[in-house]
Amino acid sequence: MSGQVAHPHGADRLCAAGERAYADALRCGRIARADAGDAPCLIDLGLLHPDPADPGWLLPTSPQVVMARLLRGIHEDIAASQARTGSAAAAFERFAALGAPVPSGGDALRVLDGIPRINAAIDDAIAACTTESLTIQPRGIRPEHILSQALPRAVDMLDRGVRIRTMYTHVARYGTGLADYLHQLEGRAVEVRTLDEVTERLLLFDRTVAIIPAAADDSSALELRHPALVEYLATVFERLWRLAVPLADAVPVTTDIAGVTHRERVIAALLAEGHQDAVIAQRLGISVRTCRHHISRLAEALGSSSRTQLGVRIAQSGLDAHPR
Repeated sequence: MSGQVAHPHGADRLCAAGERAYADALRCGRIARADAGDAPCLIDLGLLHPDPADPGWLLPTSPQVVMARLLRGIHEDIAASQARTGSAAAAFERFAALGAPVPSGGDALRVLDGIPRINAAIDDAIAACTTESLTIQPRGIRPEHILSQALPRAVDMLDRGVRIRTMYTHVARYGTGLADYLHQLEGRAVEVRTLDEVTERLLLFDRTVAIIPAAADDSSALELRHPALVEYLATVFERLWRLAVPLADAVPVTTDIAGVTHRERVIAALLAEGHQDAVIAQRLGISVRTCRHHISRLAEALGSSSRTQLGVRIAQSGLDAHPR
């Protein structure tokens, strides 16, 4: 039937109009061509054919004949797919014979695009973890709802004998959610320490798989399984861990310079490195407003009246070095 648009489907899934017309034709033995006008696909697919005695009527093709034709087409498609699979396998066997190493234990690096894929990869890594979970969480106070969601997974890992160690910035100590989270895990193999600043987020499981951010907005991440990369990240974690302050201990508050607090000394060192207020705030897990308040106090303590003069005074006082 030239001029008519074929329906985008096969005989294995007819449209509603086609199903009705074909059923009517089977029940009555034939159907008027006009009654099948809404389903031209029936003729295109060979389910109806013109009545030789009267072109105004259409006769139905036996369902058994249609099924045999359909199955034959499926078998032909399968055979063609198998042939293509064999050709592709043979081609890549030739490439493999050139000596390129075949990764073992999964891909060494995998890009995870989107929050769902990232969360799925984290869930898989947690489920497979059997001995140790190392985590670095930057950006200050952790929201209570995030910690509540993490609690069941932590309990599950602890029940399986996994040891959990986590590092936050000092600011995280002031969040009530963290205290409640740790209270519910009291007596378990959980350790938390804090630092003035930490690296970007790091999740490390059994020292075999690591997940790190790949975008500033957390929309993508990298899953690393290369032994050298994972071991390097584990070494970074351990060195920061030794410098970090256990949650049960008090963080440094004052310095040996009158009027300058420990946090202001850290900010002074970051200012000396040339960082902007927003960057310093992000690294310390505080707001930009709080950061600027500390900078103002620092300037007052050092007797500085301008940002340029503050840099000079920081260097003169020895505050340009990061405190241990």
